[in-house]
Amino acid sequence: MGALVSRATPLLALTLSAGIPACANSALAQARGEDAELPGYLRDRGTGIPASQFGTFIRRGELLVFPFFAYSLDNNREYQPSNLGFGLSQDFRGRFRSSEELIFIGYGVTDWLALEFEAAHITASLAKSSSDPSAMPAKIKESGVGDIEGQLRVRFLSEREHRPEFFGFLEMTPASQRNKVLIAEPNWDLKPGVGAIRGFSWGTMVVKIAAEYNREAKSPDLGEVTIEYHKRLSSSWHLNAGIEGGEGGAPDEFDLVTGIRWRLSDLLSLEVDNAVGISSKATDWAPQVGLMFSYQH
Repeated sequence: MGALVSRATPLLALTLSAGIPACANSALAQARGEDAELPGYLRDRGTGIPASQFGTFIRRGELLVFPFFAYSLDNNREYQPSNLGFGLSQDFRGRFRSSEELIFIGYGVTDWLALEFEAAHITASLAKSSSDPSAMPAKIKESGVGDIEGQLRVRFLSEREHRPEFFGFLEMTPASQRNKVLIAEPNWDLKPGVGAIRGFSWGTMVVKIAAEYNREAKSPDLGEVTIEYHKRLSSSWHLNAGIEGGEGGAPDEFDLVTGIRWRLSDLLSLEVDNAVGISSKATDWAPQVGLMFSYQH
């Protein structure tokens, strides 16, 4: 199945780009015209519902298809040999690498509801710490289907001149790769969250927070916290920046994320994002690049 996902991602992108109907150009041009008439506080994002993808907003009737590649490098990844099946319950720091081919699909059902789906194929490795005396091998490497995720994105209250927008989301991740140790998702996860958006003359701010169930403590806990800044520089260029992390209430797993989106045509944009760890347990470096296809009807 992993090979199928890996092969299908570029094939799907090629098929969609080759089969774009002429009416899609007209619909997008109309949408841009409508955006030009929007109030100033919506200039950076238009009328879309915020998506889980960084700097992305989904409008009613819009289908987004985003095949992309992501890489992770972490020279001090914390691990316990016991969690990998090698007995010793002690923290060590090893060298972690991963590469992923992913596909994101989002659709705006209404003005207040959007649906998302994301799937990945991942190759990951972890090199053992030189101070680790366990029976763990010097390097573990695994590959296969990564996380498969679905989301509901809901707008509770639209932004107005004197109030922010409020939205919510529900993330669903099924268990996968239970026979693996590096790329396993052993449990089903259901993570709700809420957020707020406010547009200003100098840019748009988004704040969101998720909740999750801490299985070790057997109690609810805070999930990921995100603070984002978005700025539409021109009709073709968008700038994004943000800080995210803190899953499980941890203060030492935060990243600084920056990104740029360049609209190449009415239907196609190039997106480049870069995440740098700014706390001790965060991934050192995690860039990603992809092409965003947009179809409006």
